Amino acid sequence: MIIFVTVLEIVAPVFLLALIGFSWVKLGFEYRVEFVTRLAMTLAVPCLIFTALMKTEIDPSALTTLLIASIAAHVAIAAIGALGFWALNMRQQTYLAPFTFGNTGNLGLPLSLFAFGAEGLSFAMIVFAVSAIFSFTFGIWVVSGGGSLMKALKEPMVGATLLGTLFLWQGWRTPDVLTNTLDLIGQMAIPLMLITLGVAVARLKPGRITQAFVLSFVKYVVCAGIALMIGRALGLSEIPLAVLILQTATPVAVTAYLLAEKYGGDSEAVAGLVVVSTLMSVAAIPLLLTFLL
Repeated sequence: MIIFVTVLEIVAPVFLLALIGFSWVKLGFEYRVEFVTRLAMTLAVPCLIFTALMKTEIDPSALTTLLIASIAAHVAIAAIGALGFWALNMRQQTYLAPFTFGNTGNLGLPLSLFAFGAEGLSFAMIVFAVSAIFSFTFGIWVVSGGGSLMKALKEPMVGATLLGTLFLWQGWRTPDVLTNTLDLIGQMAIPLMLITLGVAVARLKPGRITQAFVLSFVKYVVCAGIALMIGRALGLSEIPLAVLILQTATPVAVTAYLLAEKYGGDSEAVAGLVVVSTLMSVAAIPLLLTFLL
């Protein structure tokens, strides 16, 4: 009963905020996803990442080990996905990116914060940054046939991660007035991302639901299993290992649908993966947390 209450306290705020966004759209109110997403990803999230890393007391070597584990996990998941879709004669352009990349931002960051506190959030930032770089390079290359490392490195959240890590490593601090300002801006990030997730899911038109259910289940099992094996092989301690598993096993991100829509993939199939995997996460994430806490 105690673990059930703990898990409920972690996941309920996350899904309730997403439900607010979902209900907002269904009630017919206006919500400009492009504007809110740009505000979150270019301002609020970078401020959140920078201040969280700057103020953390985590040993930089632990972050480095998690960085290596996160890269290895993404590579392994992509390789397994590519082999599986090739064997099943399914289009890599449509399915590989959604299978490889989870919603490490909208869901992963708040879940890590609520489950493991400020320390968990700092670790989650590393996985989020790795996922973002891979998504803007390898992910776009898979979907469109071309990707740019420089484009990924120009993303504000990547720069904020690098700068925050530098401040952590050197023990630097910004002046209090600037830190407080960045903190306030960063506090917008998590509610904005969760509400926007609900809005996006409400507007999607999913297709191939049965296939999406099967692939989503396989994705949860493979991603969590790979993260667990790699994390243990590299000797991650309890919290970074739990964060790696939680972040890697998040559902398909809405950005996967946007990329499919932009570059000519099967957007309805990807929308099905986004919607089904997100709905499955209502049960899958609490179940996963019962083993991680």
